[in-house]
Amino acid sequence: MSDDGADDAYLTLADRASARFAVQGSEFIGHAAPVESVDAAEAFVESVEAEYPDATHNVPAYRVRADPFREYSSDDGEPSGSAGKPMLSVLQGRDLENVAVVVTRYYGGTNLGVGGLVRAYSQATKDAVDAAGTVEERPHERFAATVDYDDSGTVRGVLESEAVEFDADYGERVTFEVRVPVADADAVRDRLRSATSGRVEL
Repeated sequence: MSDDGADDAYLTLADRASARFAVQGSEFIGHAAPVESVDAAEAFVESVEAEYPDATHNVPAYRVRADPFREYSSDDGEPSGSAGKPMLSVLQGRDLENVAVVVTRYYGGTNLGVGGLVRAYSQATKDAVDAAGTVEERPHERFAATVDYDDSGTVRGVLESEAVEFDADYGERVTFEVRVPVADADAVRDRLRSATSGRVEL
């Protein structure tokens, strides 16, 4: 019985990207990235802040599939509601999940007013998202499968035939780190168990 929603496909970003433009002397740089967790979103925000420490503002927004679902934005010193919220509403409007955006602003000496800021932060978010491109993703889970060398060819064969992502680590035994869509995970584990007559450690 599958958990409702666990297999919902969702839209996220294909890649990291950034885009920049200027408005009345202020420079805006939108940075967007796909993220798999709140921690990853926070780390992306911190990495942009570290890269542009001299910026007037680094405004973050993210939407992450967590339990419960997390949406976050901050105005980072801009007038309330003029920066983070409009960025978040772009992400909501495009139905993007597991995505983090930071818009870096270098102040150019002219006040843009709340309306101007809303437009600029929204535009920077759209441009960065457009540059990154979107993909349909399914929720994935990771697990490790460990076997003796005798069974490693069998396990590799099953994983390759299922077309799942994996990395193999050859130590005293062989450990396969597997990344598989949640909906397929149980079936893949069952195949590994039957292919190795239950010798696989999951």
